[in-house]
Order: sequence, then structure tokens, then C-alpha cells
Amino acid sequence: MGRDPGEPHRTATSLELLFDLCFVIAVAQASASLSTAVTGGHYITGSLRFALVFFTIWWAWMNFTWFASAYDPDDVPYRLTVLVQITGSLILAAGVPRAFEEGDLRVITLGYALLRTALAVLWLRAARSDPGRRRTALRFAVGVTGCQIGWVGVLFLPASAQLPAIIGLIVAELSVPVWAQSAGMTPWHPHHIAERYELFTLIVLGESVAAATTAVRGAFDRHHNAGGLYLLAAGGLLMVFAMWWLYFARPAHTLLATTHQAHRKRFTWAYGHYLIFASAAAEGAGLAAYAKLITRRTDVPSPAAGVAITMPAAIFLITVWAIHVRPHQRSGAEQLAFPAVAVAVLVAGRSPAPAVIAGLLAAALVVVVTVADRTERVPH
Repeated sequence: MGRDPGEPHRTATSLELLFDLCFVIAVAQASASLSTAVTGGHYITGSLRFALVFFTIWWAWMNFTWFASAYDPDDVPYRLTVLVQITGSLILAAGVPRAFEEGDLRVITLGYALLRTALAVLWLRAARSDPGRRRTALRFAVGVTGCQIGWVGVLFLPASAQLPAIIGLIVAELSVPVWAQSAGMTPWHPHHIAERYELFTLIVLGESVAAATTAVRGAFDRHHNAGGLYLLAAGGLLMVFAMWWLYFARPAHTLLATTHQAHRKRFTWAYGHYLIFASAAAEGAGLAAYAKLITRRTDVPSPAAGVAITMPAAIFLITVWAIHVRPHQRSGAEQLAFPAVAVAVLVAGRSPAPAVIAGLLAAALVVVVTVADRTERVPH
């Protein structure tokens, strides 16, 4: 049976935390590969491949998260099936470098298919144990299985036909939950979902810090341009702090609770987090690429490397505003500040110190949000 969506004190389980921990490896591989692509001057191709690779990571993580929020018996069959999914995530992570360097999707497809097929098995089990939502669970199982057959089939297509097929499969993947839940909503838990998304946000922000730290440390070891590296490190750290502050400034569970019956708003919030997660992970790749540019010559011109820092930050800010802040309908100043700062951050990519300027702009936005919060709390 499904879990109670109003269950008190519902928190992430240790198995879910282990699931997240193993996904860190895939996120790290995607971020490192994007950094290498940008440093080598392949920033457009690298960005497109990063978008695809991160989609597989995010989509596999998200679908398990929503399933576990509704159905989590924590018995032996469930645990073993989740461990199979974790194995799939590790295979997926192993295939990320090859997907970036050679466009070879075989290993990453194998890991992804293993992940998703195991989830289809869980949906079949849910269909048997929850007669009231059997149609929903069976639709999920059929949709997930059909998509995996499609992904495996892509490997046998000629190169010219693969991109249209991939786009079609992404649309199909995104459509499965919409189609399945039109037969009835699963009993997901607003507090639990909010916590799971917050934890993954911390994972991708942490990856940004780790990637930038590794790059800056390596640059310091070579004793090149210490002043530029200090500015990069300070600006990058300030940016990550601001991204954390702004995301956690608004409680997601209240938003989810008020839209529990609004399918479209819920899907917008859930799907929109792809841009939040991907941009946060890409921020670390941009900082790492810029550190390499400071310490040695590369094929990437300085403005392009600067945009590699500010573009992800701008996407993060505008997406957090659109799906995480704006629905709360807070002060007008706050609502205008997010888009304005996002545009300014993007423009800062062409400045001599993009990380510092972007970090200061994001910090100024934190001040606006904090002041707005305190103003609203003051009784009139």
C-alpha cells in the first residue's frame, strides 16, 4: 500500500541517502567532463553533451525520489531492487567520460537502462499491492519499460538519426509521469519531497565547491597568477554561498502542500529543478575551467570562459525565482530583483573578474531577500 501523505516526521531514509551519495559520483563525472570540454574550446558541444548526460542523472534520481515518497516498504525485496538501481548509477557514471570524449553512449545507456528497469519492477510491485492506484502504477511500468527499449534501440541507429531519436525519447520520458498520474495521484509526501530536493541541491552545490577547490589548488601548486586565483576563489565561494542562501530562503514544502492537487504546478516545480540542479553543477565546471585558463594557455578565449561561470549562475537565479520564489508571492522588490540580478550576472561574464562581480551581485540579491523578509515580519 502507499504511504500516508500526511505522515508526521517523514524524513529521508538511510537507503535514500546512500542512493544520493552514489549519484554524487555521476554528478562529479559530468561536471569534470564539462570543465574539460570548456577548457578545450568545445563549450557548445560540451554544454549539449552535459545537458543530455545530466538529464539521465537527474531523471533517474527524480523518478526514484517520487516513487520512494509514495511507496517505501523498506523490506528485503525493496532494498535489493534499490541497490540494483545504485549499481546502475555507478555504471552510468563510468560511461560519462566516454560520452563526452567520443559521443559513445553505450555504457551510459546500459547504466541508465538498468536503473530504470529496476524502477519498472518496483512499479509492478506497487500495482499488485495498491489496487486503488493500480492503473497509475501500471502506466508507470509500461511507460518506463517502453522508453528503455527506445534508448537501447538508439544505439543501433545511424549517427544522423540518433539526435532526433534522443529528443523524441526525452519528450517521451517527460510525458510518462503526466500520463500515468492522470489516472490518479500517488500518495507522495510534501515534506519528504521538499527534503529530498533540498538534499540534492546541497549535493550539486557541494560538487561546485569541490571542483573549484581542486582546480584552484592545482593552479596554486604551479605558482601562476596568484592574484587572479585569489579573486576566482573568493568570487566562486561567494557565489555558491549566495546560491545556497537564495534557494533555502523559501520553504518548498509549503508550496508543495498548497499545490498538492494542482498537477501542472507540481510538474512545473519538479521538472524545473532540472535547470537548478544542472546549473549548480555546471557552475563548478565553469570555475574549474577558468582556473585552468588563468594558469596556462588554452583554446578558450577569456570572454567565453567568463560566460562559463556566469551563465550557470544566471540560469540558477532565474529558475529559482520562477519556480521557487515567485509562487510565494512575496514583495515586489524581491520579484524584480531576481531577474535584474540574473541579467547583470550574465553580463558580468565579459568582465575581467567575472567570478567576483557575479558573486557580489548574488550577495546583493541575498541582502534584498533578507531585508524583504524582515520587512514583512514587522507588524504594521
